[in-house]
Amino acid sequence: MASRDLDIIVYGATGFTGRLVAEYLAHRYRGRDDAPKWAMAGRSLAKLAEVRDLIGADEETPLIVADASDPASLDAMAESTKVVLTTVGPYQLYGAPLVAACVKAGTAYADLCGEPGWMREMIDEHQDAAKASGARITFSCGFDSIPFDLGVLFLQAEAVKRHGKPAPRVKGRVRKMAGGASGGTIASLTETLKAVAKKPSLALLLKSSFALTPGFEGPSQPTGLIPEYDAATGTWTAPFVMAAINTKNVHRTNYLLGHAWGDDLVYDEMMMTTIGDAGKAMAEAIAKANPFGDAKLQPGEGPSKEERENGFYDILFVGEYPDGTMVRASVQGDRDPGYGSTSKMLAETGIALLENNGEGGVWTPGALLGQALIDRLTANAGLTFQIED
Repeated sequence: MASRDLDIIVYGATGFTGRLVAEYLAHRYRGRDDAPKWAMAGRSLAKLAEVRDLIGADEETPLIVADASDPASLDAMAESTKVVLTTVGPYQLYGAPLVAACVKAGTAYADLCGEPGWMREMIDEHQDAAKASGARITFSCGFDSIPFDLGVLFLQAEAVKRHGKPAPRVKGRVRKMAGGASGGTIASLTETLKAVAKKPSLALLLKSSFALTPGFEGPSQPTGLIPEYDAATGTWTAPFVMAAINTKNVHRTNYLLGHAWGDDLVYDEMMMTTIGDAGKAMAEAIAKANPFGDAKLQPGEGPSKEERENGFYDILFVGEYPDGTMVRASVQGDRDPGYGSTSKMLAETGIALLENNGEGGVWTPGALLGQALIDRLTANAGLTFQIED
C-alpha cells in the first residue's frame, strides 16, 4: 500500500454529492500537514477538469477516467490508491464492479449505500476475499448510517462506563431535522423496489432487522411503522424513512463487534413530534404520507449552498435497562443531512481509513473506525456527540 501514488480517489466527482466531497477535501485540507494526496475520478476528463476548476481545487489535482462499464479502468484506479470513495449510485446498478476491483487490489472502499439487499449480496460474495486481500469495504458512510451507527456506539460506551453493561434496549429518536433526502437516495429506493418485484424473496430480507448479520437472528424488533406515544421522550413518534437501513447497520456493527452490546439488543428509530392530540395527529399523518411521493430530485441534483448550510439534524438516543435506568446521548449535524453533512462524513471516513490498520472484510463505520471516526467528525465535519443527563 505504501507504494501507491494516491491516498484517496473520489469516484463520481462530477456528480452533485461527489463534487461536494471533492470540494471539502480541496478546501478543508489545503496546506495542512495531514493533507492527503487525492484525485478526482469519473467518466469524462473534460467534466472532471470543469468541476476541478469550479470547486477551486488545485490545478495539479490528478484527474482519472474510470467507468463502471469498463472493469479494467476500475482495476487500474483501485490499484493506484489506498482508499476509494464512491458516490456513484444506485449501487445495485453501478457498484458491484468497483467493490470487486477494490477487493482484488486490497484497497479500502467507502460509499453512501443505503441498499441492504445489494449490501447483503456484497457481504456474501466478498467477505472472505476481502479478509484475505486486506481490503476494508465500508458501506453506508453518510447520513445513512453514520450518525445512528456511531450514536449507538457512543451511547453504549457511556452505558458500560456508568453501569458496567450495555443497555439492552436503545431508541433512536430524530428530534429535529431540516433538509430532505437526496436524489440518489430516491433513485436507490426506486431500484430496490424494482429488485423486490423481480425477486420477491428479497422482501423478507429487507423486512428483517438482521438482514446484514449472516447466520444470526436476534430478538423480535419493533417495526417502527405505527405511530405511538413514547414515554421515554414524552412525545408522540412517527415512522422515520431511514430506519429501514439504519437499524440493519446498527445490528451489523453489534454483530461485527462480537455482540459487545449483547445478542438480545432491541433497537428502533422514530421521529419525535409534539405532545398531546396535535402530536398524535401529526404522527399519524406522517405515517400515511409517502416521503418520496412528490420528490422531484434526480441523481446528480441537489439543494443550493444556502439550503445546505441552513440544514441540520438533531438525534436523541435513549438506552434503557429493565429496572427503568436510562442513559441519553445525542448527535447533531450542522448541515443538511442528505448532502452537506453526508459529503463531509464520507470524506472524513476516507481520512480515517488511511489512518486505520484494521483487518480486511466488509465493515460498518462503527465496527471498523469507531471512536477514531467520532473524533474526526467532531474535529472537522461539524458533528457533535454529547451525553445528556
